[in-house]
Amino acid sequence: MDELIDNKEINLILDVLEHMEDEELAASLLAEFNEATKHHGKLLMNKDPNLDHDDWKNKCDEASKEVSLIVNRIHSYRS
Repeated sequence: MDELIDNKEINLILDVLEHMEDEELAASLLAEFNEATKHHGKLLMNKDPNLDHDDWKNKCDEASKEVSLIVNRIHSYRS
């Protein structure tokens, strides 16, 4: 995921989750999505003064991949 998730994408994700039959799974996926995007957002803001640029970039890339994996998992439930 090289770009930020826009409102259209978030609405699609929420629509998929809302229409899942397994409500517990939907809630779990939503929690994972929220946690992953929160972590990614904090890294993008780079509030850690001890983090050099290369470490910051690597951590951002890892967090972005995690968000992408979760988004792809959610999309796999789209009917």
